[in-house]
Amino acid sequence: MQKPASDQNQPIEALLRIRVSQADAHYGGGLVAGAKIMEYFGDVATELCIRSDGDEGLFAAYESVEFKAPVYAGDFLEVRGRIVSKGRRSRKIELEAYKVIVPEYDKGPSKARVLDEPILVATAKGTVVIPKE
Repeated sequence: MQKPASDQNQPIEALLRIRVSQADAHYGGGLVAGAKIMEYFGDVATELCIRSDGDEGLFAAYESVEFKAPVYAGDFLEVRGRIVSKGRRSRKIELEAYKVIVPEYDKGPSKARVLDEPILVATAKGTVVIPKE
């Protein structure tokens, strides 16, 4: 049986890749609400807890959240997270969301382009807790 990553002295990281759907557009022009990015951050936090402790854990608090660039329906995102410190039951995490592919609807309904450099669209820091056994 493989030991949890926390027992292997390896950094605990998670990555979610997702295409933002048309159904996620909340504002005019296909703009996506920041709350959707927060949902993705929650999914990455859940994976971090599972990798670290074998439990989905609970998000207790965000210390900071910053939205740095707009996200639109059709964009492809990479949402990354890592545990930066561990308490007895708490885990401090850092999260980043990057836009990596953008649609080019002006060139055709299925045209898209991989960005030369990912665009940082949001960051967050927070605390998750693992329930008592």
